[in-house]
Amino acid sequence: MTGPLLDTLNSPADLRALAPADLPKLAQELRTFLVESVAQTGGHLASNLGAVELTLALNYVFDTPSDRIVWDVGHQSYTHKILSGRRAAMAGLRQPGGIAGFPRRAESEYDAFGVGHSSTSISAALGMAEAFRQTGSSQRAVAVIGDGAMTAGMAFEALNNAGATDLPLLVVLNDNDMSISPNVGALNNYLARLMSGKFYAAARRAGEKVLSVAPPIRELAKRAEEHMKGMVTPGTLFEEFGFNYIGPVDGHDLDVLLDTLSNIKQLSGPQFLHVVTRKGKGYAQAEANPCLYHGVSRFDPAAGIAEKTGGKPTYTQVFGDWLCDMAAADPRLVGITPAMREGSGLVRFSQDYPKRYFDVGIAEQHALTFAAGLACEGVKPVVAIYSTFLQRAYDQLIHDIALQDLPVMLAIDRAGLVGADGPTHAGSFDLSFLRCIPNMLIAAPSDENECRRLLTTAYLHKGPSAVRYPRGSGKGAAIEPGLEPLELGKGILRRSGRDIALIAFGSLVAPALTAAEALDASVADMRFVKPLDLDLLRALAHQHRLLVTLEENVVAGGAGAGVAEALSALGIQVPVLHLGLPDRFIEHGDVPAMLAECGLDAAGIERAVRQRITLLP
Repeated sequence: MTGPLLDTLNSPADLRALAPADLPKLAQELRTFLVESVAQTGGHLASNLGAVELTLALNYVFDTPSDRIVWDVGHQSYTHKILSGRRAAMAGLRQPGGIAGFPRRAESEYDAFGVGHSSTSISAALGMAEAFRQTGSSQRAVAVIGDGAMTAGMAFEALNNAGATDLPLLVVLNDNDMSISPNVGALNNYLARLMSGKFYAAARRAGEKVLSVAPPIRELAKRAEEHMKGMVTPGTLFEEFGFNYIGPVDGHDLDVLLDTLSNIKQLSGPQFLHVVTRKGKGYAQAEANPCLYHGVSRFDPAAGIAEKTGGKPTYTQVFGDWLCDMAAADPRLVGITPAMREGSGLVRFSQDYPKRYFDVGIAEQHALTFAAGLACEGVKPVVAIYSTFLQRAYDQLIHDIALQDLPVMLAIDRAGLVGADGPTHAGSFDLSFLRCIPNMLIAAPSDENECRRLLTTAYLHKGPSAVRYPRGSGKGAAIEPGLEPLELGKGILRRSGRDIALIAFGSLVAPALTAAEALDASVADMRFVKPLDLDLLRALAHQHRLLVTLEENVVAGGAGAGVAEALSALGIQVPVLHLGLPDRFIEHGDVPAMLAECGLDAAGIERAVRQRITLLP
């Protein structure tokens, strides 16, 4: 599965021992390896195929790991992992006990910064560059950020800060959503070499010094330079931030990349290199459909990936269908996503209601305050967002939505553990950080039909609301047509038993029912985390010797904590066992196995309850 050149490489030092003429062949071997390897493990494919030459060039020119390469998001870092001694470990990529799908500092000294979320690279690399200056080190810091990640405000905050310094920070924009015609590409490649060269830099500094005695002339010259650059490059914006803009260059032309990066390495001050790449480069199926090949499960490289049809609907699909049905019933509804149309199930809605669909880019903070503004004027916004990404907009949720009691609905996907993507993408905390916010309605459905009905319930609520549901499919419950809500704040008793009551939230209702059969326990599907069904809790407490709360969220501050607080407020004293995610980050793996490790499968629930029963008086 490897090739003659790739077999010889165990570190970037080995790479730098090769002749530049060997690198195109190595790039081909890497692409073959990537396709065959990811086909066996699953993972991010299209983005990695597009970044092969760029990764080679960065590791060839810069002295990694001494020089730091900070990957934004990190789903394009597989080639970097392969080159830094983890080629064999790719067989365990995203598997239990294997290497992560994103850079992790604990995994390798070549992983300069742990990532998984977008738009952090420039800030982190700037911090490293400043640390190098503080310690008198000549090490360099490089941030590699994608065009999508550049839509986030954090990236521009970092650019604004970095441009006001004289630190030798290099920001590489990996632009894989732009095309350059051959003629313009050749011209820009030439200009990049020219603008990154020492002569250009020296001439520019000399010109600034000469013209400094005549500010009006200096300003005229500056504007003339920007105008000429702007005619052939889109770099004026980054120049205004204080960076020396270079590019755009062909990100698959190794000669250009090596020359340009070598020149930049000799320059002082903040540099911005604009590189254009193609997602899925070198694998025809991924080039034709990079979205389908962004994150993949195991597949046959020869046959490619078939679009999924049929089977049980996922919670994401249940939400997407509900959104379209509710939009047909209520013309005030609009759907908002922070650059997650496919992942959040908004494809059909975006097609059926294009004027009511808003993709605001990777800008979760803006998404929520934008929704707040819409709600102020009578529009009914539904924000589709992953639990892990909602963390990035916490202030906006509190200050702009909840404080003003605005009817903004959050459809929170990927709640709980998410499997191979690991702790950076796990929705482990939303119940804890949502529950403490005044005015919030929080619902957690236990199956697909309950999800649809709770979505309607939350939508009709006159204040802020959230419905959180897991990744993947549920148990396959029949979905009733229509848009009937459930009674607000009311749970339901799913099973009557003796002595023990399992108080379950959302995804843990199903394993609770299984465990209850062995325990002869009662099972309550609470449906709502806030407000809690106090009447149901009071009845359960009076009829059972032990209450057990179950949630796919951290125990600290979660739904179980809410139950304990409610019982205390009611003046009820009864033993309570809280089961949920432990106080640590859960490593990547297979979701059922991960839940079992946390004691949240049926067997683990039964085991924990039996141990606790032995302590009862």
